[in-house]
Amino acid sequence: GRTMRFSALRRHIGGVSERMLAQSLHLLEADGFILRKAHDVVPPHVDYSLTPLGEEVSGHVRALAGWIEQNLDRIPTATVDPQE
Repeated sequence: GRTMRFSALRRHIGGVSERMLAQSLHLLEADGFILRKAHDVVPPHVDYSLTPLGEEVSGHVRALAGWIEQNLDRIPTATVDPQE
């Protein structure tokens, strides 16, 4: 529920490449989940925040992630056959 700059988002998420984060943010903006606000300053300054739709979906994603964490013991581990 807050506005963040690109570098702050990257640090907060961790383990994501700059390119992958940029692509993800672009797609989320196109889908209406993220608001991107570019400020006309030097050096460039861009803020990202959730739209109302993004806020709504984030609640569902958090609920799903919480459910998964609470039920990991009930979720069978898939065995992948390398010859398939």
